[in-house]
Amino acid sequence: MKYVIWVLWPAFIAAGIAETLFFTMIDPGQLYLFGEQVQWSAMATYSMGFLLFWLVCICASLMTYLMMPEVAKDALRKASSERADLARPKRREPAGNGR
Repeated sequence: MKYVIWVLWPAFIAAGIAETLFFTMIDPGQLYLFGEQVQWSAMATYSMGFLLFWLVCICASLMTYLMMPEVAKDALRKASSERADLARPKRREPAGNGR
């Protein structure tokens, strides 16, 4: 699962940035697709734009991971296995434990 997150999370961030920049300059009501004006609502246009940007960024991120040298992949695996998972709370030992 970590490997999937290594690809999807950076792609998600990059897609958000790309969509923000794109739709800052382009009004969704004035988009044309195959010579015809897009008749979707602004929210649908933003959503489809984000999903398309995310798909492109996933492909780029996956290519980066696949082209990475095996030494770098091993270093990532080692670093991720040594780091404690900060998302999960640690278990507390029972208070009456006589150790």
